[in-house]
Amino acid sequence: MADHDRVHDRGNGHGNGNGHGQGCSSDHDGSTDRACERASERDALRKGVPAPNVVRAPTGAPPASPAAPAAPAPYNAPAPPAHPGAGTDTGSIAAAGPGPNASGTSGWRAAVSRTRRGGHALRAAISAGLVAAIALTVLFVPLLFPLDEQAVHLADKLRAPSLEHPFGTDDVGRDLLLRCVYGLRVSLLVGVVAALAATVIGTAVGALAGALGGWADRLVMRLVDVFSSVPHLLLGIFIVAMFRPGVWPVVISVGLTHWLSTARIVRAELLSLRTRPYVEAAISGGASRLRVAVRHLLPAVLPQAGLAAVLMVPHAIWHESALSFLGLGLPSHEASLGAMVQSARSSLLAGDWWPTLFPGLLIIIPTLAIAGLAGAWRERINPRRRSELTL
Repeated sequence: MADHDRVHDRGNGHGNGNGHGQGCSSDHDGSTDRACERASERDALRKGVPAPNVVRAPTGAPPASPAAPAAPAPYNAPAPPAHPGAGTDTGSIAAAGPGPNASGTSGWRAAVSRTRRGGHALRAAISAGLVAAIALTVLFVPLLFPLDEQAVHLADKLRAPSLEHPFGTDDVGRDLLLRCVYGLRVSLLVGVVAALAATVIGTAVGALAGALGGWADRLVMRLVDVFSSVPHLLLGIFIVAMFRPGVWPVVISVGLTHWLSTARIVRAELLSLRTRPYVEAAISGGASRLRVAVRHLLPAVLPQAGLAAVLMVPHAIWHESALSFLGLGLPSHEASLGAMVQSARSSLLAGDWWPTLFPGLLIIIPTLAIAGLAGAWRERINPRRRSELTL
């Protein structure tokens, strides 16, 4: 009876919050310890508290020593759940797949990428079609419809656009459609030839600066900076003023004022190529500078130089039109878009819009078409720009 009361008191001691150590550590009888542990478990279950982790010793055996601390988990072992049932069900996550936001975002980005690629492809196709149509027009229309520069029809002056004269007539009765085609041919001739000349000059100067380096590079680039400080149009006026009016003085003027950007592009490209491993390997292998330039540097520079030439054509067209507008380009009796716009100013003030509109459109449309074609070429040869379109 005394043992039973003692066990009951120790069990109550644990249930009252004294702990298992205070209620059961003073007696070394095995049966008494087991009874105390059972009482503690009953109290814990009654209060909803997990039973203490007690190591039970066999009857007659000395009390069990405290449990040894668990070995530390490996560094890459998963963390235990914070509470029961907090484990990760990988099967359910794999079955669930990506969330709705991920699929929506990827679909939106794919749609934007397709739209951008489609828009750039459409723009390139339209630009190529316009350039082809303009080239065919300026090649074959003059062969089919020769223009008499001296012909004057005062009875038909300033007629509005009609089936007989789709672009109308000017202030002396000349057909504007035919004169616009001839003026566009002159503008394209000046633009293409001047752009090629400027590209050759700029490539030579940039290659010289990039290949030599050192003081030669610094000297050449300072000269480029000096020429860049003068406006192109002002320098072109100075050059044209030394010659008689005509096509070739305009070509020389535009070619000598538009090579600066090409020189900078070629020089920068060569400076980046000189540090490439294959170029350094060729130099270390005993290859001469000429061989390295011809076999390794020049093929890498040509696409950039060609792109610069195409981008230069619109600039050359605008400068030729500006010089002709100022009266420094072609002679007044020859067809030139800039000169036609200049001579139609008085007609525009009188309300006759067509002598100014159609030559102005034929200056703008070819430049936009060539610029769009050059933009498509730039995206093709520039891997970074092409990767941006696929994002």
